[in-house]
Order: sequence, then structure tokens, then C-alpha cells
Amino acid sequence: MAIAALVFAGSFTANAAAPTTSTSLVAASTVTLVQDDVSEEVDNRTWHQKLKERFIQGGPGFMGIVLVCLILGLAMAIERIIFLNLSTTNTQKLAESVEDALKSGGVDAAKEVCRNTKGPVASIYYQGLERADESIEAAEKAVVAYGGVQMGQLEKNVSWVSLFIALAPMLGFMGTVIGMITAFDKIEAAGDMNPSLVAGGIKVALLTTVFGLVVAIILQIFYNYIIAKIDSIVNSMEDASITLIDMLIDYKNKK
Repeated sequence: MAIAALVFAGSFTANAAAPTTSTSLVAASTVTLVQDDVSEEVDNRTWHQKLKERFIQGGPGFMGIVLVCLILGLAMAIERIIFLNLSTTNTQKLAESVEDALKSGGVDAAKEVCRNTKGPVASIYYQGLERADESIEAAEKAVVAYGGVQMGQLEKNVSWVSLFIALAPMLGFMGTVIGMITAFDKIEAAGDMNPSLVAGGIKVALLTTVFGLVVAIILQIFYNYIIAKIDSIVNSMEDASITLIDMLIDYKNKK
């Protein structure tokens, strides 16, 4: 009877513990599902909503200035890119047209071809042809002088883009320093090293740095493209200048 009583008591205890275990499993799975739902709600935000939230967290002061640097830098970079693309011409085709015009109609016909063609190379050709009746040396000096003028027009406002490239990360680093100072001020006022006191200041510091570096990277890409485009046009101008002088020499010798 004693053995039967012990067996009965053990089975009763096991049956009583089973619902408790099942209840715990259900509760744990419910908590997990709730956490998954919360994480899904957070992840459902679009990237520009997250970016806007981070921008606001970084503070309107320095973040606004960094944003102004991005807008102005992009505006000037896009303006330069459009101007440089419009200034690009087929140098070889232009040289052939000017040479044919010189052979058929003389200097006036060649100047007319240059007037109807856009770009700095055509302008250099026109200035050289203007001095063609004087001497080859005069035409060469005119081409060199006007080439410098055209180069200055190509490089217009490029220095401002480089300024914004340097200014954006500097403003970000300044925001970082100010955020760290704010964090240490809070620690000093509280008299305790509580992580919650310094988390806000460090977060602002890191956000301003990240946004400043992102702006600098974006503008640097545009700046490098602009510089490469200017170098390509300048090389075309120099090659076209040599070709023009050779054409004028041949034209003078055949007259």
C-alpha cells in the first residue's frame, strides 16, 4: 500500500507540473511573437524616414549647415557638368571643316565655320584666324592667350565645390566635439558615470560626423568627374591649337 501511495503521488505531481510547463512555453512563444511583431513594425519604415529621424536626432544646428553645404555643392557641380558637356566638341571634325574651308574659301570661310560651332576649341580657332593675316607668331600668341581665358571659364566655381568638400566633414567633426563636451558636462553635473547621461551626446556627435563625411564623399565624386572633364577639354584645346598653327603655315605657303 505504501508503494502504491508513492506511485500515485508521483503521477499526480507530474500531471500537475505538465500544465505549468505548457503554460510557460505558451507564454514564452507569445512574448517572442510580440517581439517579432515589434521588430517588423520598426523594419517597415522606409529608408528616408529613418534618414529623417537620424537627421533630427543629430540636431538642427550643424546638420542644417551640412545640408546647406550639400545643396550648394551639388548645385554648382551640376552646373559645371552641364557647362562642360555643352563645351565638348568633336575636335577632329572641326579641324577638318576648318581646313576644307581654308582651302576652298580662305580665312573668312574658316571663320564662318568657327562662328557656327560652339565650344572653346572653336573660339580659339576663331581668335587664331583673326590674326592669320598678320603673321603666324601673332596668331600663335592669340591662340595661347585666348586658351588661358577659356581655361578660366572652364574652371569657374570649381573652387567652391572643393571648399564644400573640405567644409562638410569639418562641420561634422565640430559637432562631434560639441556633443562630447555636452556629454562630459552632464557627467560633471550628475557626479556619476551613468551611461544614459552620455549616450545622447555621443549619439549626436557620431551622427554629425557621419553626415559630414557622406556629404564630402558625394561632392568628391562630382569634383573628380569635373576635373577629369576639364583636363580632357584642355588637352583637346592644346592639340587643336597645334593643328591650327600647322594649317595656317600650310595656307601661308600655298598663297
